Amino acid sequence: MSVGSLAEDHSVSQPGFSGASAGSPRPGGRSIRLFLADGTPQGLIVAEIGNWTGKAVCAPRSRLPDLLKRPEAARTGIYVLMGPDPDRAGGAMAYIGEGDNVGARIRIHLRSEDKDFFDRLVIIVSTDENLTKSHVRYLESQVIKLTQQAGSVALTNDTHPDFQRLPEADRADMDYFVDQLGHVLPILGFDLFRRASAQSASTVASPDNPLFVFTTAGASATARETDEGFVVLAGSMARKRQSETFPAGYRALRDKLVADGQLVDGPSAELLTFATDVVFTSPSAAASIVAARSASGPLEWKIGETATTYRDWRAARLANSA
Repeated sequence: MSVGSLAEDHSVSQPGFSGASAGSPRPGGRSIRLFLADGTPQGLIVAEIGNWTGKAVCAPRSRLPDLLKRPEAARTGIYVLMGPDPDRAGGAMAYIGEGDNVGARIRIHLRSEDKDFFDRLVIIVSTDENLTKSHVRYLESQVIKLTQQAGSVALTNDTHPDFQRLPEADRADMDYFVDQLGHVLPILGFDLFRRASAQSASTVASPDNPLFVFTTAGASATARETDEGFVVLAGSMARKRQSETFPAGYRALRDKLVADGQLVDGPSAELLTFATDVVFTSPSAAASIVAARSASGPLEWKIGETATTYRDWRAARLANSA
């Protein structure tokens, strides 16, 4: 019944997801069954959705031996190795693969130094064992494509296959399979398909969705908190000159934003301009990029022209929900 001495079952629900649009929600909710194989959320977790033939099993790297002992590890499927991105503060990197025997493939990676970055992993197989090599090659290519399109997670894959050699009916089945992964993977902490939504970031201000402002040394930025993260809005300004307290990880992130054309030269030699909405993993990451120094986002972002900090606003929301 369970790998450990305890077992728990939890069901969660969330809005729909369309794999074809890489993150656009469909109306309605659904139930996802989470089985804590050893009774703790820090251990092995098995996720399933009703009427879906897929199953996802995730674990921290410290529990990899237990995951590889499970019968799912001997099946045909795909897998994701995930860990922190050393070049982006708060960012993540991942390797996506497939195999006739996913456990055997993962064991091979353990001998490879370039796969040593991951601290958690998930394997995805079918409950009816009907996935073929062609099916998982197609799944792998689609998951890689959607992850690339989203741009939130850095991929370490050397190749990006575009496998399409499936009958039309099989492709439809596998597209539905990927669609369900869009629900399951974020619940397990593998948010590969998340990307910033300009529409959600630009909605009208309200008590539940205020406009945050941060002004420092001539730079002024506005931001909103969305389901995708903390989003600094296009037109915001950032300091160009970097402080000695600017962390190396944030320096690398800013360099990437400049290289990608999301941060461009501003109206003066001292400023950069956000050319697009940019999603950050936290208010502090956003504030640090704007200020070009180490910054405490919860204290420095404030609602409009008020003295209400992000931290105060968040605390009030939590108190009201109690």
